[in-house]
Amino acid sequence: MDKYGLIGYPLGHSFSVTYFNEKFQSENIDAEYVNFEIPRIEDFPEVVTENINLCGLNVTIPYKEQVIPYLDELDPDTAKIGAVNVIKIIRQGKAKVKLVGYNSDIIGFTQSIEPLLQPHHTKALLLGTGGASKAVYHGLANLGIESKYVSRSKRDGETLTYADLTPEVMAEHTIIVNCTPVGMYPKVDFCPDIPYEQLTPQHLLYDLLYNPNETLFMKKGRAQGATVKNGLEMLLLQAFAAWEIWHR
Repeated sequence: MDKYGLIGYPLGHSFSVTYFNEKFQSENIDAEYVNFEIPRIEDFPEVVTENINLCGLNVTIPYKEQVIPYLDELDPDTAKIGAVNVIKIIRQGKAKVKLVGYNSDIIGFTQSIEPLLQPHHTKALLLGTGGASKAVYHGLANLGIESKYVSRSKRDGETLTYADLTPEVMAEHTIIVNCTPVGMYPKVDFCPDIPYEQLTPQHLLYDLLYNPNETLFMKKGRAQGATVKNGLEMLLLQAFAAWEIWHR
């Protein structure tokens, strides 16, 4: 039986196990999907060597960037992003294994946000600077949208802090994407520290989180008349893309 899985820590919020095992059952695919909850990235090689029927992995927080040194190859888009969320495992004989990194977040995000875009959506603020935000940055760039990262601390001349979000900045950037875990279950009473009172019906708020279904970030945006969307569709679309990558 083929095996697929997810590496990350913690994995209590994982959707992938349910999604893929239901897929395997409904489509009569002889495979299983399991969680590999590894507390440190140094445990990653063991996952590959101890599971000889492992064909592919998804990667989630906090390992999307940390896993790269362990891989043999990155696809070109993924190399630009600098973050991996899909690993194809190619077994070449008994002992030799080739690990290739891909990013299906960029596919899922782009396909999910594109139908919501209006002509005035030309600039975006990306909350967070981790692996997911890099995929979002490149996905929006492919759609002709210019983005700025927002971080809690000053990183470089290009990155804004939350204190930099003036009324002018908020008016100019009508897409705001939450790429942080702030507001994820169980800490549902938290939200990114942006000036929500500056939001208008021209704004589009996209939260990569999907648990809860409507985060506080989304609720506060909706109260101002903004269009809001969670990350569930993106998750489904990137899962479709992952399956395609494993079977190329």
